[in-house]
Order: sequence, then structure tokens, then C-alpha cells
Amino acid sequence: MNRTYSLRSERAPTAAQLQNPPPPKSSTKSKFFGKGGLAYNFRKQAAGSFGPELSRKLNQLIKIEKNVLRSLDLVANQRKSAARQLSIWGLENDDDVSDISDKLGVLIYEISELDDQFIDRYDQYRLTLKSIRDIEKSVQPSRDRKDKISDKIAYLKYKDPQSPKLEVLEQEAIRAEAESLVAEAQLSNITRSKVRAAFNYQFDSIIEHSEKLALIAGYGKAMLELLDDSPVVPGETRPAYDGYEASKQIIVDAEQALSNWTLDTAQIKPTLSFTGGQYYEDEEVPEEEEEQEVYEEAA
Repeated sequence: MNRTYSLRSERAPTAAQLQNPPPPKSSTKSKFFGKGGLAYNFRKQAAGSFGPELSRKLNQLIKIEKNVLRSLDLVANQRKSAARQLSIWGLENDDDVSDISDKLGVLIYEISELDDQFIDRYDQYRLTLKSIRDIEKSVQPSRDRKDKISDKIAYLKYKDPQSPKLEVLEQEAIRAEAESLVAEAQLSNITRSKVRAAFNYQFDSIIEHSEKLALIAGYGKAMLELLDDSPVVPGETRPAYDGYEASKQIIVDAEQALSNWTLDTAQIKPTLSFTGGQYYEDEEVPEEEEEQEVYEEAA
């Protein structure tokens, strides 16, 4: 668990973490006020009010996702505090409760660290959306220029149809249209590739986070099996607790399971009622039939 086997001693990084450094820390953690605050409401409204019109809606989504990340960061920090407090509480209990509560604290603390990793990966999704927004911003001037020239041409045709400026403006309109077509094609291509990349970041991080949480929950339930909850009568003494090695081994096994997990070994797979090939095949049938009819008519 990238540390010792107790929350009551110093924690150190594992060799796996040293060999495979995590993604850069999210830039949205622990800043300003949470949802409902004046700063949050201002940012949300301002995101859709400023900047090029083409990029305003996506910019607002990016700002909302920033607040999602801050909320997730708050949850992760609170979970760390809860894990520590569980260990502190158990310290003054009997040996079995003391050991189990400390080990459960280790598992819960690991969940908070998975939350941190999830936040960092989720931020990669948000940064990819930003790249689409930046392209939208760059396309807006070409749209504005084309519209401005079209307005000038319409105005001159109405006021002075014989104006020599019309020919010049029409040539500019042709160039502006060509520039706009290039920019729009670039926007179309980049939007599709970046949307796929962005949501692959998000969904891969969700799959990893969810399955690792399920692993930890499973080892947590195994830990609880070491705690004897058989009732005792007044004056009766419980058997001495001897689960120290077993509880430590559960932590070791959990660490190993988390280290070995990959997307390729994910347990949850989607079940679709159709395949992509079938879908596109169905879409292409009418076009193929139409071409066949044209060929038969020509024959």
C-alpha cells in the first residue's frame, strides 16, 4: 500500500511508485471557495459570457468540470482524515479492535490515494477539452471575417450596385470562404479526435478507480472476518487475538492486487446488442441499393 502496514507510523513510497511516477497533480485542487460560493457562481456565469461566441459553451463545461475536480479533492482529503481518525479511535480498544481498525484505516487511506490518482487522470480529460476550445477560438476570427465581408457586399449591392469596390470585396469573399473552409475542416477533425481522446481518459480512469475500489472493499470484508463478534456473557474473557499476521498479509495481498491490475484485466465489460460493423453496414445498405438501381437503369 505504498507505505508501512499501519497508519500509526511513517508512510513511504513503494518501488512501483518510484518506477512509474503518477500523472502531474491536478491544478484545480484546494483553491478558492466551493460550490454555492460567490466565486463559484461568478465563474460559472462568466464562463459562458466572455470570449469568442463559438467557444463559450465548451468553456462553460470546462469551468464546471473544474469545480467537479475541486469537489472530488475535498472528498479525498476528508477520507484521509476519516482513515486517520479510525486508527486513532481503535488504538484505545482491545487488541483485536485496535489491530483491525488500524488495518481498515490503511485500506480506507488507500481509497483516498486512489481518489487523488483519479483526480489527476480526470484532469487530463479536462485539459483535452481545453484543446478543442482553443481550436474553436482560432476558428472564430475566420467566421467573423467572412460574415463581415458578406455584410459589406450586401450593403454595397443595396446602396451602390455599380460600385467598383464590389469586385474587390467579392474577391476577398472568395479568399475568406477558402480560409474558412480550411479552418472549419480542421475544427471538425480535431473535435472528433479530441472528444474521443478526452472521454477515453475519463472512462479509463473511471474503470480503474471503480475496480480498484471494489478490490479494496473485498479485502476490507476479508479483514472483518478476523474480528470475532461472538457475544460474551458478563465476566467471560474473549480468546486472545492472534490475527496480526493475517491482517498484515491481507494488506500485502491488497497491495499486490492493486499493483497487478491493468485495463486489460478489467472484470466489467460492456455487453452490446449490436456491433459497430453491423451498425454501419445497416446505414450503408440504402446507398448500395441506390447505386445498384442506377446501374440497372443504365444497362
